[in-house]
Amino acid sequence: MSDLVFDDVTVRYGTARRPFTAVDGVSLVVPEGQVVGLVGESGSGKSTLARAAVGLAPVHSGSILLDGRPLPRTGRERPLQMVFQDPFSSLDPRMTIGESITEALPRGLSRAERRAEVARLLALVHLDPDAARTLPGRLSGGQRQRVALARALAGRPEVVIADEITSALDVSIQGAVLNLVRELQRELGLSMLFISHNLAVVRYVASHVAVMYQGRIVEQGPVSEVLVDPRHDYTRELLAAVPGARGSTPVRAGAPGTPGTPAALAKPRSTS
Repeated sequence: MSDLVFDDVTVRYGTARRPFTAVDGVSLVVPEGQVVGLVGESGSGKSTLARAAVGLAPVHSGSILLDGRPLPRTGRERPLQMVFQDPFSSLDPRMTIGESITEALPRGLSRAERRAEVARLLALVHLDPDAARTLPGRLSGGQRQRVALARALAGRPEVVIADEITSALDVSIQGAVLNLVRELQRELGLSMLFISHNLAVVRYVASHVAVMYQGRIVEQGPVSEVLVDPRHDYTRELLAAVPGARGSTPVRAGAPGTPGTPAALAKPRSTS
């Protein structure tokens, strides 16, 4: 089983005299073939944890393992790929879409195989293969985020980390991207750590959720349990911020697989 395991991970910045702990002893598992949501407010440490997984933030202590082995930090091929919040800044504006995706493909493919794989990946994220000849600046934000997903998949990763991938998009586009994430998970058996500040969004795409506050995981478990019966005050506050919730009363999440765009979580539980 290629589980992604964060084992007591701490990320610390600054100096020995003036340290700042961004992630404090976090333990979390992303099981193979599942989407785990990581939710928390800005500054909670969730993006830092993601960056540590892909080697962009220093791990002070603890370990990050994939299939029981430390993640490789060198080499072209990486088993983890990350999709960033801003799709425009993650793509080279001087490279065509096809060139950006080709850059992430495994070595050893012929030119014809590379063209065919780029076309397949674009179709997989519901873009016209002819977009391969287009520069990123000519695409919409939603289209660029689809390209970023295709580029991440081009590396044939074992786990994809999606860091706030809808927060920079218009509300009308967010639902389409989230539907795509769910579709890719079903069709490819995709393993994903999906990071968001929005519990309703996490509920829509994830089967499990971890709630992060001030650098620590304060609650985690199946979405249906955590959102129906939250144990931590901070989780209750996040739920109260979701449209449809009343005060800090827990709300019942909709059934998995509900079609349509993500909406507010459903009505509060009956107390009878």
